[in-house]
Amino acid sequence: MTRAAGSAGPGGAPAGAPAVERLRALCLALPEVSERVSHGEPTWFAGAGRRSRVFVMLADHHHDDRLAFWCPAAAGVQEFLIGEDPERYFRPPYVGHRGWVGVGLDAEPVDWARIEDLVGDAYALVTG
Repeated sequence: MTRAAGSAGPGGAPAGAPAVERLRALCLALPEVSERVSHGEPTWFAGAGRRSRVFVMLADHHHDDRLAFWCPAAAGVQEFLIGEDPERYFRPPYVGHRGWVGVGLDAEPVDWARIEDLVGDAYALVTG
């Protein structure tokens, strides 16, 4: 899916809306999850009130023209995924040094089973 960086669809929804909507559904299916815009992107928080923490952040126009999301990962996961498929997985700016992994959503086919696992693991990391 090729588009201009930061382009948006109807209602300000990012381009690539089917992938974004599927990611949104995965995140919002988890307990005590809320969505807010943070740093100009849809971001999903786990927990309530002041204890809520980011566990998935869409990256639709940060530093490149790819549609992706960033999430925390357990020790060693970032390196494993990047080594396995460096076109799809990457070390995101700002948070990559803390083990977060970037996951491309614009290269077909998208492995939604793995994305569901990554989202679930990220949620567990911030709530556990």
